[in-house]
Amino acid sequence: MRAFYAFTCLFILFILSAVFGCTAEDSSIYFDKLGSKLYSTRNYSEALDYYNMSIKQNPDYSDAWVHRGNAQKALRDMNGSIASYSQAAMLDGKNIAAWSGLTDAHMALKDYANALEAATRQNALDPKNKGNWVKEGQLLQLLGRFEESISRFDNAIALDSNYKDAAYRKALSLMAQNDTEQAIGLLDWIVAADAKNKLAYNAKGQALESQGKYREALAAYDRALGLDPKWNQPQINKMHVLLALGKDKEAVDIFQKI
Repeated sequence: MRAFYAFTCLFILFILSAVFGCTAEDSSIYFDKLGSKLYSTRNYSEALDYYNMSIKQNPDYSDAWVHRGNAQKALRDMNGSIASYSQAAMLDGKNIAAWSGLTDAHMALKDYANALEAATRQNALDPKNKGNWVKEGQLLQLLGRFEESISRFDNAIALDSNYKDAAYRKALSLMAQNDTEQAIGLLDWIVAADAKNKLAYNAKGQALESQGKYREALAAYDRALGLDPKWNQPQINKMHVLLALGKDKEAVDIFQKI
């Protein structure tokens, strides 16, 4: 069926070209649009066929390479998508979608160094994208470069002073550098703005625990568990604090449940 439709489209283009003088560039755009319609309905394999036809008509059409990469990524062909995005970026170094695609594909393969390089290129082209500043900061965290990550989260917060996710991730980097006081200040701000933020309560408990403030840490873990009783991480953290407080029986009770 796909071959039939492809043949029909080629035949139509042949007629249009003969009558109206359509160029290879026109044909490329036509096939790319057909592919995008199929992509929007999650027909990724068929969309890929049309993107390939688009590229065959005009190998220099960078958007078709990006769309091809998107279809390959949706089909879990990460290496193929990286090749497509790379070609798009080579043809047009200012194609933000190509760098974004490269970031996500490399992240999916846990290739954080190359993902960071792509995210950095994207931010250079689109510095108003607060979400990508957070993504770059996360990649720096994954590479253990916590001090550098803080500046990326600050860039995101500068664009949106209420950006709780950026503040939370900055707090994690501060904790990794043993700056627990500043981290707790950020986490307190988060929970004041969002009383249901279980991640912030759990992180605050960890920061307090590292300061030896076990009873305060216990209260923070209890707040996290009050929001999500089945969440294992604060249960494990609470067990450690109970042991530090000499409450061995309560700690064992938690151990038996998790």
